[in-house]
Amino acid sequence: MLHRTQPLVMASQLGVILQGARKSLRLTQAQLGERLGLSQRRVSELERAPGTLSVDQLLALCAQLGLQLTVQPREQAPQTPDAQTGEW
Repeated sequence: MLHRTQPLVMASQLGVILQGARKSLRLTQAQLGERLGLSQRRVSELERAPGTLSVDQLLALCAQLGLQLTVQPREQAPQTPDAQTGEW
């Protein structure tokens, strides 16, 4: 199995990842909702507006979808000289 890390900077990215993982497992929203004790409508809402997810819901979704949540320091962009001054 290929392990891929996906950095998140916006909540909307999370919805796309959750939906993609669900579809890769060939689960409908209703099937996933049943496993989580949620309605199909709520699963749809979470995929469209993941900013409404609680941490508990996010971890439960990750567990059902075979995902792992990792938090780490953000990589710093390499420093480059200022175009106008030439200073770093």
